[in-house]
Amino acid sequence: MSVSGDRAAKSAERVAIYHLSVKLITRGAGRSATAASAYRAADRVNDERTGLVFDYTRKRGVEHAEIVLPSSVAESAEWARDREQLWNAAEVAEKRKDARVAREYEVALPHELKADARLELVRGFAQELADRFSGAVDFAIHAPHREGDTRNHHAHILATTRRVAETGLAAKTDIELKDADRAKRGLSSGRVELTEIRERWASLVNEHLEEHGHEARVDHRTLAAQGEVREPSYHKGPAVTAIERRGERTQVSERIREDITERLSLAAESGRLERESKELARSIVDTTTELKAALAEREAERSRSMDEIRHDARAEWLASRSSGESARSEPTMLMERSLDLSGDMDSARREAREAWLAERMNPPSLPTPEAMEGQGAEPDPPRIILPDDDLTR
Repeated sequence: MSVSGDRAAKSAERVAIYHLSVKLITRGAGRSATAASAYRAADRVNDERTGLVFDYTRKRGVEHAEIVLPSSVAESAEWARDREQLWNAAEVAEKRKDARVAREYEVALPHELKADARLELVRGFAQELADRFSGAVDFAIHAPHREGDTRNHHAHILATTRRVAETGLAAKTDIELKDADRAKRGLSSGRVELTEIRERWASLVNEHLEEHGHEARVDHRTLAAQGEVREPSYHKGPAVTAIERRGERTQVSERIREDITERLSLAAESGRLERESKELARSIVDTTTELKAALAEREAERSRSMDEIRHDARAEWLASRSSGESARSEPTMLMERSLDLSGDMDSARREAREAWLAERMNPPSLPTPEAMEGQGAEPDPPRIILPDDDLTR
């Protein structure tokens, strides 16, 4: 092996495999907490709700199974240490046909650790989960499959979805609540909570590896977040592992590699589409904001008081009326002139007619509205001034 190859091999040895997945045991999927606990612990559990008996006592590969309780009720809730009694209580407590009856954490255990160290690691993590959510935790450590990867030590950690009390199960644990209800209690979202749990498991694994003198370390982050450019590991199963162990390549293995490549491409495309979707959503929000502002401005314009509208209408009416009165002012001046009828009546009529014709041929120009501004009271009605002698006599 070359020097660079030797370094790569040593580097690969120092990087342990990290795995923590969360699975939900739901009644809607046809699953039960009694069956799940019996299988994982290789135990026999009688389901009182359905009358079924789940007997997996002949199952191999279970190295250790144990139930841990929250420290606050560890002594007063001894009933919950009985597997059959605990998970029957979990089933009876739920009434919905799609109820979530248990939550499972599946973790990979570092093969570098010995059996007692692996047990100590899982027990400590289970105790932290029990104290964190005040629920019961039933864990089982499984050995690698006989025909699979000999390093595949793992554990199934089954947690109740309700808090453990002295006489039974109580309210739902915080991890089972909706984000809206978690926010009311001052808690972070469920996704953030799971990220913290994944990070805590990585910290515990690294602490135990360091304590037992191993250089291997795990990291809960994705390869991209770690800055690693390599294919992620994948689960082949015991059959494929046995074939490849003999130096043979399988179609299944090739399909898995192709599937991983395709999934990575789809993930990259999904990320791009998500970014574009968020950008589009932001632009829609901006447009909506501008539209709301325009509608608010229009509504403010419409909400002017009736007094303002009446005031504007009256001002326009007065301006129009002033213009009309100005147009009649000049003829009024003619009518206000005194008619001297003391002399020859024919001459007087002739002079009056000539004056009227002259005024008609040269009408006065109408004043502008600006010229009318500032005028006082409205003009008096037209008056005709006659001499003392009434012509009608």
